[in-house]
Amino acid sequence: MTGSVVKRVAVIGAGPAGAITIDALAQEKTVDLIRVFERREGAGGCWIGDDEHPPKLSEFASLADRTADAPLPIPDNLPARTPKSPQPRFAESSVYPYLETNIDKKPMEFTQESIPDERSPRSIELHGPDTPFRHWKVIRQYIRNLVERRGYEDLVSYSTTVERVEKIGAEWKVSLRKEGKEHDYWWVEWFDAVVVASGHYSVPYIPAIDGLAEREKSRPGSVLHSKSFRGRDPYKGKRVVVVGASVSAADIAFDLVNTAQTPVHAITIGHKANGYFGDEAFNHPGIQKQPSISHISGDNVHLIDGNIISDVDYIIFATGYSWTLPFLPAVPVRNNRVPNLYQHVVWQHDPTLLFVGAVQAGLTFKIFEWQAVYAARLLAGRGSLPSLDEMRRWEAERVQSRGDGPAFALIFPDFEDYFETLRRLAGDGEKGVGRNLPKFRGEWFDAFLKGIGRRKAMWKRINASAEKRQVVPKSRL
Repeated sequence: MTGSVVKRVAVIGAGPAGAITIDALAQEKTVDLIRVFERREGAGGCWIGDDEHPPKLSEFASLADRTADAPLPIPDNLPARTPKSPQPRFAESSVYPYLETNIDKKPMEFTQESIPDERSPRSIELHGPDTPFRHWKVIRQYIRNLVERRGYEDLVSYSTTVERVEKIGAEWKVSLRKEGKEHDYWWVEWFDAVVVASGHYSVPYIPAIDGLAEREKSRPGSVLHSKSFRGRDPYKGKRVVVVGASVSAADIAFDLVNTAQTPVHAITIGHKANGYFGDEAFNHPGIQKQPSISHISGDNVHLIDGNIISDVDYIIFATGYSWTLPFLPAVPVRNNRVPNLYQHVVWQHDPTLLFVGAVQAGLTFKIFEWQAVYAARLLAGRGSLPSLDEMRRWEAERVQSRGDGPAFALIFPDFEDYFETLRRLAGDGEKGVGRNLPKFRGEWFDAFLKGIGRRKAMWKRINASAEKRQVVPKSRL
């Protein structure tokens, strides 16, 4: 147990993790003040969408060594007004106009709130009238609806960035910044507990490659991350290299085969494919698989096997993201994971700092729900918390079995064990209050796998049809 009931809670983020955290806290009916801080203009997190094209990439060295999202200096005296900060904060969305979910909606939705059965014409064309996938705007609205119900939106301060969270005595000091048209406005609020639900798909990771920064300087906008991909149209007739072997790279390379100059070059050889989706998308005859990049000179991409892809117009990196917590100096990220978290939720040094969403997962939204309920129960003084020694032992054993890197936070394949552990730790709560967590249902993971199977079948069907047409040259370097 935490030992006392918490009365003032800050929630960082109003994406899916933050949205379910708000409800979990509110339903415990013990917190007097819930304040939610969201740096975007509305709820939705990475599903919110952008009307403007994202800024061009720079500072490639810091993107490569995962230091790009540095903390801003805090004014000495708050509240304060300062000139607008020019430092990028990587708040832009990663969606493009026709993006759909890549898993079935059933394992995505929270247990008490269903995602609407609203199917796009494009999804029906690709997957049939019973397509389980949903357009990104459906998910965005789903999250907005969660935040806007029951007066929860009154708890949210939008366009507000949390710049520092630090423990001062028994309280958490939260330093905040709100952007105006010409100035930044800073102030401080105080809380008994903080829930970090800010996600970790914001700061792009781009590996260090000789000549990459020079290439972007000479041709601005020609080097981008999948986060900045806004659809196939800008690449019509262009020669494109897609770097990455996981699902974003697969989606983009596959998407470009009927728009870009073929073949689309995919840097996949020697790299591990996504464990769920595999590499079927890269088997399209309009895609040529290549080994890693050695270096770049001008418009030429040199490969480690000695070959050269010449006259390249665009290089798109679908190489993942970097975990960053610039606002939490007491919690340094290590090996692209957050250390010292028990069950990926409780900061072992102080159980009034909790995380929702610090996982690599398949049943992502549902895991958020279980984590949020556990966090809320702890702050209500109702959940169970092991001793510090036991929490440390749990982490040490997991490091031994999973490693001290991103795989540490991968829930697969132990979904049932994880869900049931959090349900046991959270408990049933008091009668008439709190969200109830049902027992884990295997059908959630079955639907997840079936959705992936349908997507892979779609790739295979289209690839086979393209092979029959035999219209795409398979080698041109």
